[in-house]
Amino acid sequence: MTTFEQLNLPKSVQKAIDDLGFTSPTPIQEKTFSVIMSGRDMMGIAQTGTGKTFAYLLPLLKLYKFTPGQHTPKIVILVPTRELVVQVVEEVEKLTKYMSVRTIGIFGGVNINTQKTTVYQGCDILVGTPGRIMDLTLDNVIRFEEMQKLVIDEFDEMLNLGFRTQLTAILAMMPKKRQNILFSATMTDEVDGILNDYFDYPEEVTLSASGTPLENIKQITYNVPNFNTKINLLKHLLQNNDDMSRVLVFVNNKKISDMVHERIEEDFEGQFGVIHSNKSQNYRLSTMASFQEGDLRGLITTDIMARGLDISNITHVINFEMPEMPELYMHRIGRTGRADATGTAISFIAPREEEFKVEVEVLMNMELSIEAFPEEVEISLKLIEPEKDRQPIKFLMKKQKLEGDGAFQEKSKKNKKVNLGGPGVTKKKTHGSVNRNMLKNQAAKKKKKK
Repeated sequence: MTTFEQLNLPKSVQKAIDDLGFTSPTPIQEKTFSVIMSGRDMMGIAQTGTGKTFAYLLPLLKLYKFTPGQHTPKIVILVPTRELVVQVVEEVEKLTKYMSVRTIGIFGGVNINTQKTTVYQGCDILVGTPGRIMDLTLDNVIRFEEMQKLVIDEFDEMLNLGFRTQLTAILAMMPKKRQNILFSATMTDEVDGILNDYFDYPEEVTLSASGTPLENIKQITYNVPNFNTKINLLKHLLQNNDDMSRVLVFVNNKKISDMVHERIEEDFEGQFGVIHSNKSQNYRLSTMASFQEGDLRGLITTDIMARGLDISNITHVINFEMPEMPELYMHRIGRTGRADATGTAISFIAPREEEFKVEVEVLMNMELSIEAFPEEVEISLKLIEPEKDRQPIKFLMKKQKLEGDGAFQEKSKKNKKVNLGGPGVTKKKTHGSVNRNMLKNQAAKKKKKK
């Protein structure tokens, strides 16, 4: 087994690693080290919880050369969310404890003038979100003349969140002579397209095939008819499983996350926090800190908030709602079973979510096991407002497959694009609306000619 000492890191970095108590690199850290050290562009495909942050920081800090008096960053690290900015800055500061390196983290939602002042004071390593970095670059506050290394972490998620325009604008402003290091949990066509357009034949380093589940995560599902029954099942599991001590509950949008939190508070007052983009930055960071320190039993969150965050010792991930993109399922379950630990991922599947479950199974090339619905849990017939727009549910758990499979499949496809306010879901125009607009334009032109 390789040790950190065999990597011949600078003494200052090795001393910081010794302080942290680490002795051996993770597989992704070991596999990427020589590639980054060679100076080549690199594309890393790895699941969350594998040590990706240290995988790029260690070789970059070994390559780093101190140059006094300069104010422009030499290393730029782009991440999708402000929470991840804070986390990466903390990791950099741990490793540069004994180095003369100035690290700055910038993101939206805070006073931009304060961040301008901080940048003017000098920066060697810049960590930030694409939107705020682009703003400061257009204002000529951030300049890239001395930049040598670019890291883009959670690359696929940046594209999912709609950062493509900002990313391509930032790349166009950077010097062409640079090393690009990218990490993504999945390899999508859009990721591949940007690689072809902007990067120089990056070498791919893969820890595990995209879409492959982590072997140390137990995955189970329950068929559950509606929101209120899901609440009943969640409360039942929390009350009867003491091992559910550090729990992440995933939902698809902010409104549902608040509803779940309100209902959970009834029986588990003060034990769960809720994080989404409508919460203030201070609230989100303090809630994260409370959870990390063990003051909270669990967090209820959306994919945007939890993506890429290094939250330690998660025992259970609960998909209260199945994500509409199968790749998001992989990101969610990757929150547990990190490093050598084991974990459990539990998914609640409503009839309309059955197709999302099938897509996940296709991606992973395996079937998810279905648990018998606990008889002591009440099956509610009361629907919340978003559910009332869909077909009536005439359904008991054990009879689900006996009742009109064909009709159910047809209806669920029709409702596949229902927008509950979650990220990345848009309502497309129908051909009818396009044709009506075209006829209106033609009529207006004829009237003008007359």
